[in-house]
Amino acid sequence: MKLLKNRTVLGILCIVLSLAICFLVTPLFNQAISQKTEIVRVQKSIKAGDEITKDNVQMVEVGGYNLPGDVMKELGSVVGAYATADLLPGDYVLHSKISEQPPGADTYLYQLDGNKQAISVTVKSFAAGLSGKIRSGDIVSILAPDYLKMGETVIPQELQYVQVIAVTDSTGVDANTDTGDKEKEKSLPATLTLLATPIQCKVLAELETEGNLHAALVYRGKAETAGQFIAAQEQLLERLYPPEEAADEKAGETQAQDGKNTEGEEITETEGTKEEQNA
Repeated sequence: MKLLKNRTVLGILCIVLSLAICFLVTPLFNQAISQKTEIVRVQKSIKAGDEITKDNVQMVEVGGYNLPGDVMKELGSVVGAYATADLLPGDYVLHSKISEQPPGADTYLYQLDGNKQAISVTVKSFAAGLSGKIRSGDIVSILAPDYLKMGETVIPQELQYVQVIAVTDSTGVDANTDTGDKEKEKSLPATLTLLATPIQCKVLAELETEGNLHAALVYRGKAETAGQFIAAQEQLLERLYPPEEAADEKAGETQAQDGKNTEGEEITETEGTKEEQNA
């Protein structure tokens, strides 16, 4: 406390602090500001949905301080992509404002990772598709009238919770999407495209072949909550089809296919031998 009360000591401390700021902090700050980096910047106006060409963008050198974290720094990653928002000259090209697929394309099909498959089922009546109210992202249950010819309408355990990834009308255009076209908004669904496991796909294919099916809406809302329904369905599938049984079934199918191929090869060889003998 005595030292702090001494004006001389306080003066010296202030001088030292000032020197530290002038010769250490300030140069480092200026260096950070003066660092340059190359980014992709818009040269000509680009409308949302347009493909980005070399004429629309250019590489420029700017200060690296306080740049957005997702700013694009490679021209090759931008050219050929599609703008998801209107871009004006001078705008930085951000990763969040471009897409590899054109708007309206089947982008959901590019998200398949091999664990699940996309399969479509026919909506054979207006009521079967919830009167056209089902949308992509919904969680639905699939009801099967006269399931397995038992005379009962049931929800197969494999299809209690299934996610809808697309609703398509009879012309092949995805319905219930925010396109701004009133004609498309009025189109009625003809098929539902569902995200399903291989086991679920088999059941759906059987229902599609045997007769009608109905979709009942279970949940629409947050993706996190929808994921809980899907997780519950996956747990049920694991109990119905233990991993060992599923692996054995797959191996059996592979062996059966190999047997068919071998049988076909033997027939071909036999025919070839007969032709040689006749010759």
